[in-house]
Amino acid sequence: MTAKSTQSVSTQGGMPGAQDAIALLTADHREVSDMFEQFENLSDRAKATKAKLTEKICNALIAHTTIEEEIFYPAVREAVKDEDMVDEAVVEHASAKDLIQQLQEMNPDDDLYDAKVKVLSEQIEHHVKEEEEEMFEKARKSGLDMIQLGQEMAQRKQEILATL
Repeated sequence: MTAKSTQSVSTQGGMPGAQDAIALLTADHREVSDMFEQFENLSDRAKATKAKLTEKICNALIAHTTIEEEIFYPAVREAVKDEDMVDEAVVEHASAKDLIQQLQEMNPDDDLYDAKVKVLSEQIEHHVKEEEEEMFEKARKSGLDMIQLGQEMAQRKQEILATL
């Protein structure tokens, strides 16, 4: 999927400019992936930049996992009837949240800081691949109102980001 198509805006459901749930989540995936790539390209001396970028990554992931767990996953669980798929995604989130918490308590000078960011990046990459290749496809075919879900998720995401 191209970057342009992941940020496409849908006009289904009579809401011009409303982004559907999958487009919103996919745009989040690309944004976090880009931030991980930026981190990877920083020199060892760029401690302040690493700290700021890690904070942005963690906040983006906190907001993203929250809207998935509160809104998207329950809707998918009910519509798709694939408990294992959603359960696995929730467990992957728990693992990522553990690393996020560790990173939030660390400094870029600490041992294992870069390694933890790298492992988080790899976990997220795996999770995104499964969502985009399996869950999103099933969710689209389920008949869920992706515009309504997208509106709820966008609103909740803004609330979360305002508190971080």
